[in-house]
Amino acid sequence: MFSVVMKGLLLVRKNTPLFGLADFLWEQLRIIIKRFFPGCAAAIVSAMVSVICAPSVAAAVSPQEKYIEEWYRVAVSEMYRSGVPASITLAQGLLESGNGQSDLAVHANNHFGIKCHDWKGQKAYYDDDRKGECFRKYPHAEASFRDHSDFLRYRDRYKSLFDLDRSDYKGWAYGLKKAGYATDPAYPRKLIDLIERYDLDRFDSYSLSDIGASSASASGKAGKAAMAERRAERRLAREARRSARQAKRAGLSTPSGIPESPAMIENPVPVDTGDFERFSFSMSRQMYSQNRVPFVYSVEGETYSSIAKAYNLFLGEILRFNDVDRDAELKPGSVVYLQSKKNRAARLVDKYVAEGGETLWEIAQRFAVKLSSLEKMNGVDASYVIRPEDTVILR
Repeated sequence: MFSVVMKGLLLVRKNTPLFGLADFLWEQLRIIIKRFFPGCAAAIVSAMVSVICAPSVAAAVSPQEKYIEEWYRVAVSEMYRSGVPASITLAQGLLESGNGQSDLAVHANNHFGIKCHDWKGQKAYYDDDRKGECFRKYPHAEASFRDHSDFLRYRDRYKSLFDLDRSDYKGWAYGLKKAGYATDPAYPRKLIDLIERYDLDRFDSYSLSDIGASSASASGKAGKAAMAERRAERRLAREARRSARQAKRAGLSTPSGIPESPAMIENPVPVDTGDFERFSFSMSRQMYSQNRVPFVYSVEGETYSSIAKAYNLFLGEILRFNDVDRDAELKPGSVVYLQSKKNRAARLVDKYVAEGGETLWEIAQRFAVKLSSLEKMNGVDASYVIRPEDTVILR
């Protein structure tokens, strides 16, 4: 009979918050025990106290908390590599992957619901907005986190988000929806609720030294799976530290060590005449620099030949600098380089995800990279037709 009572108490404890029982209900339980089990009332009451007061470990850790504990280190590493706030990464991961328990997350390691687009890797097919849609499949979940960061940083429609303060998670949440990341009108509110419920914005102030070493027990994995996870996590942390060092050396990082926004790095900057003393030109005309290559914007009626003459260049030189083979009248606002472009883009401008409609030459002009270098890095020639979501390697 004693064992039956104890099993009943355990069942009640499992399904009822006994800590909230009123004092009178506890007293009624004691009276019943004394009446029906007079010989062992003290033992039963003592056992009840131990059952009620014992910590319930299983109930203490929710799926959301488990997910956060498992992946916050990766989210912080990615913040220092790409600039995406860790709170946003974790909130999107929680929401998109069902706390890491969705079929897409479990079987394809895809935690952010990113579809194939121009994906060259493995693929998985699941029903979403339409039946049997193509999703990216990753060798491990860490690759999904990295791809999510790149997905945001290298697409023009998301780049304005990186101008926001790192702590402005509300701005990020609404900005993601506005830029088209999700169609759900409640998407921003869902992200904000997750961030505030689980205090995810605390990770936005973490440093790389705060995340420490990875924990195999955090994911509940063992053996080869845990080792692979630890290796991938350590690799991301190394890349984050390397990116932070590179950004600092190039003067392209914030005081906290996080990379500057893409707009800050990619936008042309005005330069003084003294920066490029070989050129003589009217002081009324502003010269600019992209990727440390000087250029001017053309005005109505100008040609490559007229600009070459104004800057003491041969026509053949200016044509070569701009990857064109003949003189032509220029549209107002065209970029005309006055020195040879670089073999690769500026630091932290690793790739560009096309919106569609651009040519490889236009991308070469935008980032001040030689057309021949882009052809070599991407294994295509200048006639290649760039499609929406194509990834163009820049360095």
